Amino acid sequence: MNITETFDYQLRSTLFSMMRMYNLLVQDHEITQGVGYVLIIIPREGIPSTSIAPIMGMGSSSLTRLLKSMEASGLIYRDSNQTDRRVTLIHLTEKGSKLRKKIKELVVSFNQKVIDEITIEELKTYNKVSEIIRKHVEIELIEQQRRKNNQ
Repeated sequence: MNITETFDYQLRSTLFSMMRMYNLLVQDHEITQGVGYVLIIIPREGIPSTSIAPIMGMGSSSLTRLLKSMEASGLIYRDSNQTDRRVTLIHLTEKGSKLRKKIKELVVSFNQKVIDEITIEELKTYNKVSEIIRKHVEIELIEQQRRKNNQ
C-alpha cells in the first residue's frame, strides 16, 4: 500500500493544510487557529475548562497555556460554577464574542465551499468514515493504556 492511500496520510495532510489556511485567515485578528477553535467551542453559558481539552484533542498542559494567553489577551475569563465551586467555567468576554463571530463566519464560509462541491451522500460517508476512525483510535488508546498499566 502506498502511504498516500492510508487514512493517516489523508487525515494528517488535510488537517495540516486546513491549519495553515486558518492560521493565515486569522492572522489579521492576531490569533492562531487554535485560539479561533477555542472561541468557537465556548458556548454563551460557558464551558468547564476540563471539557475543552478532549474536544480540541489537546493535553491539559497545552490547553492551560492556551487559555492563559487567551485570558491575557482579554478574550476569555474564568468563573466558578455556582452549583459546584470545584468547576471552573470558561466564558467569552465581549471582545472574545465579537471575534468568535468573525471566526465562525470564516469556518462556515470554508465549509460551504466544500459542501458546494460534494453530495449529501458523500458528506454522510465522510462523516461515517471519520466516526469509525475515531472509534478505532479510542479502542487503540484504551488498549495501549491497559498494556502500559499491566507492565
